[in-house]
Amino acid sequence: MLMENKAENKAVFDAESANEVVKELRDSFVTGKTKSYRWRVTQLKAMLKMLDENEPQIVAALRDDLSKPEFESSLYEIQMVNNSCRLALKEMNHWMMPEKAKTSLTTFPSSAEIVSEPLGVVLVISAWNYPFLVSLDPVVGAISAGNAIVLKPSEMAPASSSLLAKLVADYLDSSCIKVVEGAVPETSALLEQKWDKILYTGNGRVARIVMAAAAKHLTPVVLELGGKSPVIVVSDINLKVATRRIIAGKWGCNNGQACVSPDYIITTKDYATKLVDSFKCELERFYGKDPLESKDLSRIVNSNHFDRLSKLMDEEKVSSKIVHGGQRNEKNLQIAPTILLDVPVNSLIMKEEIFGPLLPIITVDKVEQSFDLIHSSGGKPLAAYLFTNNKKLKRKFVETVSAGGLVVNDTAVHLAIHSLPFGGVGESGMGSYHGKFSFDAFSHKKAVLYRGFAGDAFLRYPPYTPGKLTLLQALLSGSIVGIIRALLGWFWA
Repeated sequence: MLMENKAENKAVFDAESANEVVKELRDSFVTGKTKSYRWRVTQLKAMLKMLDENEPQIVAALRDDLSKPEFESSLYEIQMVNNSCRLALKEMNHWMMPEKAKTSLTTFPSSAEIVSEPLGVVLVISAWNYPFLVSLDPVVGAISAGNAIVLKPSEMAPASSSLLAKLVADYLDSSCIKVVEGAVPETSALLEQKWDKILYTGNGRVARIVMAAAAKHLTPVVLELGGKSPVIVVSDINLKVATRRIIAGKWGCNNGQACVSPDYIITTKDYATKLVDSFKCELERFYGKDPLESKDLSRIVNSNHFDRLSKLMDEEKVSSKIVHGGQRNEKNLQIAPTILLDVPVNSLIMKEEIFGPLLPIITVDKVEQSFDLIHSSGGKPLAAYLFTNNKKLKRKFVETVSAGGLVVNDTAVHLAIHSLPFGGVGESGMGSYHGKFSFDAFSHKKAVLYRGFAGDAFLRYPPYTPGKLTLLQALLSGSIVGIIRALLGWFWA
């Protein structure tokens, strides 16, 4: 009975509990502890140690949650966070330095700078598909910017969530960085609190809830969402390489359960058969004749998502369009890489983000029609991809397609470039992070102007006169000619 009561008490995390957590973190932040360069370095080094010493446990947790291959776990989760830590350790001192800013004649003599200061206490709500990467990568940015942090991992990846909570408590400063586990009630309790910033990774429906809660406190948000990321394939390419790179970005990224995975392909009618044949060849080469036996494919996260994907495949006007794959194992939550050709644009599979191993191919008469098709979808995806050697098409792609990020002749690899921001636009999100963009996302850029007591201009003080007004207008405009004219007019008045 006593054990049951303890378990019951442990399970309760309400608004009062959330308030206590935020208060404790805010008290720590107010001491200035997190602002010091030394604290930030200590925490980032501790995270590196945490990843290094616990890689087997992290790989095992990801296997339990998603049957994620060790290759993907080590490379796309652990190594990418490791890289973020090392970059921050290398560049953070430079990021923290005040940035010199120009002044004008209006405030002469003066100097100015932009000071990056931590926002305060921030909340990171992460997703289940990359439970370590999308949890810890934003936390690296929040630490490097000098904030206190609450991390809420996804309950849909329970093994990863539990391990994250344990590791963060063991390795990082628990007075400034905390993990809160749980589901909707716990997240709701956290969202009732006042935060200095919230970064959420997930879907648009929950993002609206997060944004509405943040609005009550005027809390700024970064929303990392998704969308239907298109791939345009033109016939003037190395087809084998292109096919392999699309496979790597689709099924090689958590079996399509990634926000930047290719969602559908657009190609010309006369090239579609060649493209399908190439996919069949390379998919068999990578995953064997029976991909459900492959150890290199993640499973579907849970039965709800399995049923959702099955519904997309089984729609009457879609099921006959499967040209490769389609095998399923409901018990093991497995769906094989599946290619569908010429699905109707008004089908369910083309109306919502797929987020799984299904890849429809839409055909057009001319490749230029691809851009119209993307625009007609109405959304701005998190990513868009083009495979071509045509310079004009590349230029048109960059100029006309609005998306969080674009890649030409590859897929998903832009996430590995820390000098590029990662974020969405419109329905695919707002704000960005990665590299210095992570530091900036969790910093306030404070404007600072320094003046002495020399050069005090009487022009700004009453009594106001037309001559003062004319000269001040010239000073504010920065026009030397205007200033000279105003002075001459003053002199001859």
